[in-house]
Amino acid sequence: MEIWINPACSKCRSALSLLDEEGAAYTVRRYLDDVPGPDEIRDVLDRLGLEPWDITRTQEAAAKELDLKDRARWPRDASGRDAWIDALAAHPKLIQRPIITADDGTAVVARSEEAVRDALSR
Repeated sequence: MEIWINPACSKCRSALSLLDEEGAAYTVRRYLDDVPGPDEIRDVLDRLGLEPWDITRTQEAAAKELDLKDRARWPRDASGRDAWIDALAAHPKLIQRPIITADDGTAVVARSEEAVRDALSR
């Protein structure tokens, strides 16, 4: 499994601690340094079963600069999907974290102990 983290994030550090406690084999991806491209983001969204706006941190400065809350400019439907994905690729701080890609081909946004344990069980 792989976990996308920001080392400054307490939820990410908690997820890593739990993975270590459970003896899980995983790879760390510091996604702010190793930025996922649009195709990788699409793949993770498919694995999560979510849309890009579902994993966007709308309180980040970049979200406010882009005015992501303006639904006319940023529709939350198929017509806006590619623009959202491009925004996440261009501004990786907007990506919710941590994200664990599980061995079974699925993924979870692992912001809680339960979500991390769910990924471990897959």
